[in-house]
Amino acid sequence: MHTFASPTNRLQTYLHSHIPLAATMQVRVDAHTPQQSLVLAAPLAPNVNDKGCAFGGSLASLMTLAGWGLIELALQAQGEDCDVYVQDSTLRYLAPVWGDLRAEARLGDGEDWQTFFAQLAARGRGRLTTVIAVRDGAGSAACSMSARFVAKRRVAADTASASAA
Repeated sequence: MHTFASPTNRLQTYLHSHIPLAATMQVRVDAHTPQQSLVLAAPLAPNVNDKGCAFGGSLASLMTLAGWGLIELALQAQGEDCDVYVQDSTLRYLAPVWGDLRAEARLGDGEDWQTFFAQLAARGRGRLTTVIAVRDGAGSAACSMSARFVAKRRVAADTASASAA
């Protein structure tokens, strides 16, 4: 009997094995609604600052990973093999986070998957803006990020070596 890991389990394993900071932060996939949202979480203890609240760098990292992961999961679901990287981002710290961290990523206003995948098909790369939010214990906005990501199709090794010859 074969057991297959879910896309979110594969994402969490990938994060921990390929991005050492994610393992140190103890990042975990908390929830995923395909092509709608991805929630990553991390405990406060390994992400605490000298004030006893969440370290700003941990918040920025978790939100960046959530935006990246949302796009990565959508690409994998479509069978696309791409490198995804953050092109630019804007981050606002609104209030301290005194408990565990939880970042929810969604597409930005005016963004859609259809346009993104059409760009990818036509040019081998596509761009999407995500919005990521971290809320405090009362549910109020504590931190927000807008981040634009680029997905670029990987060149197969056979194609790369043939074009280099």
